[in-house]
Amino acid sequence: MTLTEILFIGIGLAMDAVAVSMTNGMVYRNLRIKEYVAMPVFFGTFQALMPLLGNYAGYLFARFISKYAGIVIFLILGIIGGKMIKEGFEHRKGPIMLCGNKKLSFGVLVCQAIATSIDAFAVGVGFNAIQADIIQAVAIIAIVTVVFTSAAILIGRKCGDILGCQAEILGGAILAVIGIKAIIA
Repeated sequence: MTLTEILFIGIGLAMDAVAVSMTNGMVYRNLRIKEYVAMPVFFGTFQALMPLLGNYAGYLFARFISKYAGIVIFLILGIIGGKMIKEGFEHRKGPIMLCGNKKLSFGVLVCQAIATSIDAFAVGVGFNAIQADIIQAVAIIAIVTVVFTSAAILIGRKCGDILGCQAEILGGAILAVIGIKAIIA
């Protein structure tokens, strides 16, 4: 497997994390530097960890993970997205100062990182099947994810500044759509 092929796999795997990072940038507008750093690190780590686990698990669990991955992603992102939509409508009714005061919790970030990286497990199984250099592959996937999600957070932040309180509703809808897409695919 060439570096270019691994790079494109990394870009493809990073896209869900990019969408979630952009959403986080829109919704969590009072992010501190540690949260700006934590998001790409968590997403990159999980995007690298899952193919590594998939590589070592081989075909043992691949069928099971593939069978239920869409449901797990749908539940995690659907619940988080639904909660964000609900809170967005509640904030619209309340004082304007409620907008942008949401805090990104460690638990939400871990759930997002897991949900956006489940498909990478199957990629790891594929890497095992073709005897790819797994260390090189996971390093490239992690770096690509970190770079892309870092940019997405900043883009989301700018969109959040423009959209104001509507960003929370839009962000929740984006997460819900990603969850629905996972269950349909």
